[in-house]
Amino acid sequence: MSFENFKFVAVKERIIKSALNLFWRYGIRSVTMDDIARDLGISKRTIYQHYSDKEAILALVIQEEIRTQKCEMKKLEELAENPIEEVMYATVQMQETLATMNPTLLYDLKKYYPNAWELFQNYKHEYIIRNIRDNLLKGIQAGVYRPDIDVDVLSLLRVEQIVLAFDPTVYPAKKFSMMHVQTQFLGHFLRGILSEKGFEYYNTIKDKPATELNIHEKCQNNT
Repeated sequence: MSFENFKFVAVKERIIKSALNLFWRYGIRSVTMDDIARDLGISKRTIYQHYSDKEAILALVIQEEIRTQKCEMKKLEELAENPIEEVMYATVQMQETLATMNPTLLYDLKKYYPNAWELFQNYKHEYIIRNIRDNLLKGIQAGVYRPDIDVDVLSLLRVEQIVLAFDPTVYPAKKFSMMHVQTQFLGHFLRGILSEKGFEYYNTIKDKPATELNIHEKCQNNT
């Protein structure tokens, strides 16, 4: 790769990284191309040399975030000793993610950016639901989840719970903490699927400090 091509790729990657950080902090709709240019200390014209508009940037931001999430979910599965622990690891990861995330992000995506929303929907149906379903099946096999649960019904329910918590028309940020809503959903969901054996184990780990369950190694991806 020539030096000029390297600089071209480096600028594109910086734009995506900046946009991701800004979208995460402020939501998507409120962030403009001027904001991204200002954050990077470059001209808006330079950004348009690489990307036609904000939606083109957003599509790549979503793709990058999906790659990161897939990598981290795989690591959680490898670290966990059983399906319940896998869920608890995922909860800690969610806490870390939501700590710096603007609660309007997913709502903006759904309402104003249909093409990017479709990318997320595909990820939700092709990966997240399958991952939850696999966790439920493993939990049944391990005897920690009830054997009579319908994994197809409940995997869909669980992913829709996660998405619902992001809807400010249902849970406005001024009244509800995003993480509190997600935690309440998770506790309600788990209590409905745990077997007696699973419930006994869950009670031994549910109050552990997050530091004991923390995931320190982060995934690194190239755009």
